[in-house]
Amino acid sequence: MTGTVAPPDERRAWGWVAHLRSGGTTPWSAWTGPAERAGRFLPGAQQLELLRRLNESAGPSPVPAELADRVLHASAPGRGRPDLELVGAESGSAFGPRPVDPADLPADELVRVASSLLADDVVATGLPVPEGRPLARPWRRHYRLVGDPALADPLRAQLIARGRPPGGARPRIIVLGAPADRMLADAFTARALDCGGPSWAEWVAILAERDQLAPRVDLARTAGVWAERTSPDQVTLVLDPQRVGRLVGVRSGLAVPPPLPAEAVDLARRVAAVLALLVTPPTRAALLRETLAPLLVGAPGPVLGVPEEHRAWLTGRAERMREQLRRAGYPVVGGATGGDSLDGVLPVYATGGVVDVADDGVLGLALAVLLRSARSGPEVIA
Repeated sequence: MTGTVAPPDERRAWGWVAHLRSGGTTPWSAWTGPAERAGRFLPGAQQLELLRRLNESAGPSPVPAELADRVLHASAPGRGRPDLELVGAESGSAFGPRPVDPADLPADELVRVASSLLADDVVATGLPVPEGRPLARPWRRHYRLVGDPALADPLRAQLIARGRPPGGARPRIIVLGAPADRMLADAFTARALDCGGPSWAEWVAILAERDQLAPRVDLARTAGVWAERTSPDQVTLVLDPQRVGRLVGVRSGLAVPPPLPAEAVDLARRVAAVLALLVTPPTRAALLRETLAPLLVGAPGPVLGVPEEHRAWLTGRAERMREQLRRAGYPVVGGATGGDSLDGVLPVYATGGVVDVADDGVLGLALAVLLRSARSGPEVIA
């Protein structure tokens, strides 16, 4: 019962809870101040350590009280340990996992709790109110824009907003591509913002083992499907997204979105796993793309990179794809400096790409998104 006298070790724990609620950052192992019981149960070690990390990240502005309360009452979904007791303030039960020092918890345990909070935020925020779609211009050029999802989807949305929806009689099929390593990362990003799934390293390993490109990375397959639906002379391969506007009759340039950094993609993947328990699959995909993704745009950090052990496989698949496209004879736009070349589908493997996303970085981003959302609502991270 609230306010009753607790044993000394438990009083120390309640003192730490009060300290953290007030914005404190002292680790559990260094805390000595007692306080009276302020609830029926002590929060779990994961929740307490997450609040301490939030306090450290908050800077001069304290963590909003509502967010602090939500953290202390949050659950840790998915596979992993249940709520853990504090070492030195355990209940004495012989059952359940061993008590822990919160400072010893791996970052993954804290990301689990943070992902649950972010999923709740996304559901509570809901989908943005759709804007009225402008009338289609009757003199527009007819097109279909397919291929790399991280490029084609946002460019198509911009064209629709300008009154140039896809479709029409004998549309030009624009198959939009990029270097194979960029397309592979883009396909994984699209998957993370749709249904979550395995980690980047696991996913690439699965594809390499199967010797199989993700469907929207295989430009030869995509172009072939559309050539059968329409005709081969309607298909154009575009390897420079900056040139899409001219092909569809838009004079001013379209904004080509930069790729999300690796930590942002992985955070979206983890939030997707929690959303699967809260909403239907179509709603989950819409919330991830339209509500969560804008919170992650502009987040710092390097992009995904193909692990060294799978680069020979991807290069070989890209070379095969280039040869298939060459034999098909589709027109090519872009792909070379100052010219057009199918070499634009070959991977470039820029240095600095993340091959194994670190949990500490994902946690730092999750903390930043939670704080910003709690202070000012959904905004783009600057």
